[in-house]
Parts: sequence; C-alpha cells; structure tokens
Amino acid sequence: MRSEEVPVRPDGTAQAPPFDPELTAVLAAVGRREPLTLAGLAARQERDAAARPRPAIGELRDGGRFEVAELRAPAVNGREVGLVAARPAGVTGPLPLLYYLHGGGMVMGNAWSVLPRLLRDWALPLRLAVVSVEYPLAPKAQYLEPLEHCYAGLVWAAGHAAELGLDADRVVLGGKSAGGGLAAALALLTRDRGGPAPIGQLLLSPMLDDRGATFSSHQMAGHDPWDRASNAVAWQALLGDRYGTADLSPYAAPARATELAALPPAYLEVGSAETFRDEVVAYADAIWRAGGDAELHVWPGAFHGFDTLAPRAALSRDAREARTRWLRRVLGR
Repeated sequence: MRSEEVPVRPDGTAQAPPFDPELTAVLAAVGRREPLTLAGLAARQERDAAARPRPAIGELRDGGRFEVAELRAPAVNGREVGLVAARPAGVTGPLPLLYYLHGGGMVMGNAWSVLPRLLRDWALPLRLAVVSVEYPLAPKAQYLEPLEHCYAGLVWAAGHAAELGLDADRVVLGGKSAGGGLAAALALLTRDRGGPAPIGQLLLSPMLDDRGATFSSHQMAGHDPWDRASNAVAWQALLGDRYGTADLSPYAAPARATELAALPPAYLEVGSAETFRDEVVAYADAIWRAGGDAELHVWPGAFHGFDTLAPRAALSRDAREARTRWLRRVLGR
C-alpha cells in the first residue's frame, strides 16, 4: 500500500480512528515510548528486563493460593526449554490447561511476569492450570527457534499430563501480541505434525504479518504505541535475511498461511485504533472461509496493549469478560 492511499488531514498527517477517551487519558499520563530501532534494541531489551523482572516462585504462590513449579523440557538446538506451571492450590483432579506464550514483540518479555494476571483472571475462577513458556528471544534466536521451543514444551506437557495433573484433552493455546502470533503458529504446526490437539486458541492482538502492508499498519503509524516502525524492527530481529521474502513459512508469520482448515476454535481480538487491526480481521475471515470456528472482537478506540496500560478502563473490563466467557464456553464443550 502506498502512503498516499491512507486518508490524511489537511496538514498531511494520517487520519487515524480516535482512541477511547479513558484510554487517551491514560496514554497521555504515561507518555509514548520511543519506537524500537535495530541499533538501540539491545539497550531497550536491558531496560525492559529491569522494568519487568521475574517474580519469585514465593510471590507467585501468593500465600499458598497457588501451586507453582519451574519445569524443564528436552532441549531444542542445545537450549533447554524452560516452563513455569501454576494451578490453584488444593484443587484435585486433572485440570484443563492454558498453554500461554507471552508478548513483547519477540524481543522482550518473560514467561513469569504474565502469570499473576493469568492466575487471578482465569486459573482461579475457571479452575484451570497455566503453563507459560520461556521461549528464546530475537535476535539471538531467529526464525523458527522460538516456535520450536513452544512446540517442544507443548509436546512435553501433554506427554506428562498425568503426573502434572493436567487434562491433555482440554488444552487451550493462548498468547498476546507476539505470544498471540506464536500461539497461532503453534496451532498450525501441531496440526501439521500430528502433535497434541488443542481445543482452542486464544489470540489477543496477535502479531501475524511481517509484511507491514495493511491499511491499518499505515493508518496507525505514529499513533499506536506499537506502530509499523517498531513492528518492522521486531520482525527483522526475528527473521534476519528472511524478512520480507516471498516464500516465508506460515509458521513464522501465520498471515502467510493458505491452509486454515482443521484448526481449533479461535478467539481473536484487536483494537480499532491498532496497527494489527486489519491483519487480525483478515485472519479471522480466512478461518471462516476455510470452514472454521472463530470469534472476533474489535474493541472501539483501543490501541495495542490497551488493557495492560489501562486495566481499570471500561473497555479493558469488557475485553477481559469477553475472553473469560469464551474460555469458559470452550472448556465446557
């Protein structure tokens, strides 16, 4: 898409959809982050690691409310696959599993810092277990290595379900942003390899398309906290020389997939004022065209990461409730 195809104001700036008023106020209060650059990526990763430290197991246990364990699956390319498992304490019987992949643009984040919210929002009310994956980050790990770690962890968890107290027939793949893209790719990969068969995929503002050619990618440039400039750097860090090539595997960028039949039911959400809007809507449409099951939510006036930045906003509460309803429905089938 050419930039002149995007609606512009008289002053030449892009005409973007408005942010929700509550979200606008929060964004103004915290300020906008500088976009990622390849030259500044290492320093940004250091700052992110300092700002998002791994909570200790004792913290995650929350005074005995949860059972938490650090696990190891067999190595991939010489790197051990790190997992952290948690479940409500004292709940007997095999529990359904949310196999969760954290966000961070493939270059930031960790498996531990997402757990407090997952345990509070879903593990307790839905009586499920959570396994979060510490996949290696780009650019040290490129192309399919992060996904192969996620797949190896899934196979290991399903194979050890009995000893972990898990129900291997009720596994939901989930993730946000980069983790949502990995969850979508993992659904494709485990289908094609005949691996564990999840009953659902929870894709929250998933990072699906490396090409940066959608209308919303151009429309939200300079507006969305995660815009096309940062997104391009993240994809380049992950893909290296494969970035933008015509024959890129759909396991790297699920928007490239042409065969979307026989996938587990999907929940997809995105903001109307978000870089990823059009690629997420297109992915839901492709699932429907393939005869699949997808529930799509486009939250009006939401930017990328809105519910993390403004968890008390009405829109954030609505989004959490919709995700929980879908999870409860899928787990009850």
